[in-house]
Amino acid sequence: MSIIRSIIIEDEEKARSNLMQILGDYCKDVEVVDSQSNVQDGIQSIQKHNPDLVFLDVHMQGETGFDLLEQVGKINFEVIFTTAHNEYAVKAFKFSAIDYLLKPIDIDELVNAVKKAGEKIQRNMTKERYELIIENLKGRKSTFNKIALPTSEGLVFVKLSDIIRCEAEDNYTHFYLVGGEHFLVSKTIKYFEELLTDQDFFRIHQSHLININHIAEYHKGEGGYAIMSDDSSVIISRRKKEAFLAKLSS
Repeated sequence: MSIIRSIIIEDEEKARSNLMQILGDYCKDVEVVDSQSNVQDGIQSIQKHNPDLVFLDVHMQGETGFDLLEQVGKINFEVIFTTAHNEYAVKAFKFSAIDYLLKPIDIDELVNAVKKAGEKIQRNMTKERYELIIENLKGRKSTFNKIALPTSEGLVFVKLSDIIRCEAEDNYTHFYLVGGEHFLVSKTIKYFEELLTDQDFFRIHQSHLININHIAEYHKGEGGYAIMSDDSSVIISRRKKEAFLAKLSS
């Protein structure tokens, strides 16, 4: 088992000590080489120690972990964010396929996050996820620009505006994009419904989630159906019709 060299950047001393103790007791493959309490000292520590993994607090003395990522230069390490609040940033983590831990830290969730980080380090996965979270967080607080989609080949980064529709297949979701691109993604349609409903997407059927900006035609009927910009036809379930029409009118 290879050792994962890590740094903890957290402004609360008690939280730093607690995380170090849990890592020492339950994550034997993690070596904490340093710990810091603010963004600037954290940047210097990263540049000095060149860690594999950084545990990064979201809010630190008027600055954020996102400030650190923006200022640190090349991101050649994995990040596990820690946050005391189930807040807006958590949704940004999900859009960017980045791991996070809610405080107080749950041991099982920490062990799982470290395991996934170790796999990403071994596979040398792209750091575009961190550029994506910075890009998304620079936008309006209710709006995201891109999403990271986990496929069998790795992560694919797509603009939300390029997604025409999503279709469920068991625990997977088909994404149909502008230009005829198609990806099979290893998460359920319910997961993406929860992420995308606030981004002009609407689940019109048990199996279908659509981008309302790509509706070309709407045909009335018992439930009716929508013709999308790629000429696909998607049935609207009867129980979703009223809410769908309200979404369109808004």
